[in-house]
Amino acid sequence: MTKYLPFLVILLLITCPLLHAQGNGPAGHGGRAQALGNASATLGGEVWAVANNAAGLGSLTRPTAGIYFENRYLIPSLNVAAVAVALPLGVVEPAAAGLPARAGRGVVGIEAQRFGGVLYNETRVGAAYAYRVGVVSVGGRLDALQVSFQDLGSRRTLAASLGGQADILPQRLTLGAYLYNITQAKLADYQDERLPTVLRVGLAYRPGKQVLLLAEAEKDVERDTGVKAGLEYLPTAAVAVRLGYASLSQQTTGGVGLRAGDFQLDYAAGWHNALGLSQYFSVGWQWEKREN
Repeated sequence: MTKYLPFLVILLLITCPLLHAQGNGPAGHGGRAQALGNASATLGGEVWAVANNAAGLGSLTRPTAGIYFENRYLIPSLNVAAVAVALPLGVVEPAAAGLPARAGRGVVGIEAQRFGGVLYNETRVGAAYAYRVGVVSVGGRLDALQVSFQDLGSRRTLAASLGGQADILPQRLTLGAYLYNITQAKLADYQDERLPTVLRVGLAYRPGKQVLLLAEAEKDVERDTGVKAGLEYLPTAAVAVRLGYASLSQQTTGGVGLRAGDFQLDYAAGWHNALGLSQYFSVGWQWEKREN
């Protein structure tokens, strides 16, 4: 075992920044978001906005549920599994005067996630709410997080996050921002260990109905700023092809999406020059909302 110690130390030094972003930092869930380099602050109208930017739930008009799985670098102990559901509240107001349809009383979302393996794992349950007014959508999320080390016990904390999205040019240009852990939640008194506080700001531009361009900046208060970029192309209404890049994780991504009736399937793969392949998969299902 001793002869492998230098290799394990080097691997840990390389992966620590990546695990910091994946672990108790802001989540990036859904095969679509991951294929786009996780430039997801402006994405909405899907259940995974509950994790990526709660404000994006504001444009949902149908109940939606989803499951998500990811495997980083083909290492089982870096697996993530999540389930989510989003429910529009009140009467759905139809699109009018160039504005999209919206739920009259907003949208509520719930997500449960598990990351890690036997030695170390994180369990997170989050509740989110979003409300849309005109061209602006605002949302917030509250997380209950448990971090567990084998034979060393567990730590628990609560974290709150806020997000917003605004259509600068309706159906063309959208601005999104998400501030994770505005409460600077503490995990341990030792060395004042806290969850990361991260600000993400992005733009989404639609030059046409078939193309979406994304650019985003991410800033952890204790780390360098990172940039993300994504491109989505829809050759047909049912098929999407995606590419992305994230500078902090040094990962190039790509993927495909397929819509089949009320189901949405998304697959993404990411490549890191030193650590290799990561894979992401999600399934979403929408159904008709029952009117009272």
